[in-house]
Amino acid sequence: MMYFLTELSDGGGMFNLFRYITFRAGAAFFTALIFGFIFGRPLINLLRNRQKNGQPIRIDGPEGHIETKAGTPTMGGVLILGALTLSTLLWARLDNPFVWIVLGVTLSFGLIGFADDYRKIAANNNYGGLSGRTRLVLEGLIAIGAVWWASSIHPDDLSFRLALPVFKDTLINLGWFFLPFGMIVIVGAANAVNLTDGLDGLAIMPVMIAAATLGIIAYAVGRVDFTEYLDVHYVPGTGELLVFAAGLIGGGLGFLWYNAPPAAVFMGDTGSLALGGALGAIAVVMKHEIVLAIVGGLFVVEALSVIIQVLYFKRTGKRVFLMAPIHHHFEKRGWAEPQIVIRFWIIALVLALIGLATLKVR
Repeated sequence: MMYFLTELSDGGGMFNLFRYITFRAGAAFFTALIFGFIFGRPLINLLRNRQKNGQPIRIDGPEGHIETKAGTPTMGGVLILGALTLSTLLWARLDNPFVWIVLGVTLSFGLIGFADDYRKIAANNNYGGLSGRTRLVLEGLIAIGAVWWASSIHPDDLSFRLALPVFKDTLINLGWFFLPFGMIVIVGAANAVNLTDGLDGLAIMPVMIAAATLGIIAYAVGRVDFTEYLDVHYVPGTGELLVFAAGLIGGGLGFLWYNAPPAAVFMGDTGSLALGGALGAIAVVMKHEIVLAIVGGLFVVEALSVIIQVLYFKRTGKRVFLMAPIHHHFEKRGWAEPQIVIRFWIIALVLALIGLATLKVR
């Protein structure tokens, strides 16, 4: 919205700053951060008043969680989404369809998560939310619509094609199979982040690290000069997603202020599904789906730990991990919660740097 003030500029002056994506990204970050600080405590008080028992705790989870986490309100993702939406609408170019695709996926997945959280709270049962099938169907429909829209906007030489990191001259034409592929990327990212969100602060920092990485890549692939130097595919218009990513980081930091151990609020499915969906949508829009698997490798491992645990238990009646997702395995082994969280943050940061390195490796 603020970008349109550039029409008041004669080529110089304050309003000319709004032309620059980097300036608007910085403004989006601080807008979202301030929003989080201003509305964080009132929102937590509102959620605590409305949720008498807080988020239902898994009775089969780690023993200490029932004592330490019971009564903590959930749906804190509303704070992140509010900050992210306001900052994006204020500072991103609203004539850019990629912004609307990513924001649409984020808010739609957030609504699914909100409905799931609401039903769990009403039932006072961690398993009382939306059925897994209902969630996946809704997420799949939204994701396919987003992938189709993005593919219809991409240049003809990139549309419905899979780009590979490192092998940068290679484009695999998936045709209409790109729709289910892109859907799996978005839905998979959303549910992987959802599985990771099991300890105070565990999910939000890796999400911010991944968002920062994807935002930098989106800015790079949206500029002809950068793509020529880095030898990557040029996707016009993706640079605006840096503004979205900056808003996500600002909103995430505002939320982390209250989610740091011991958490005063949980993001819930409202936040985790929305943020994971956002990461997946950004990757699809800028044609870096495989890089997302590297940058978000922590989320991939968390999801795989659940899949492996379930499949192995069904086949043998035994467990590979003491408990899944894998962060609970380390809890069962005696690791302190802050120890797990900080070590997982370090892993997320290393993976992000590896993902950035793919821009120049050939």
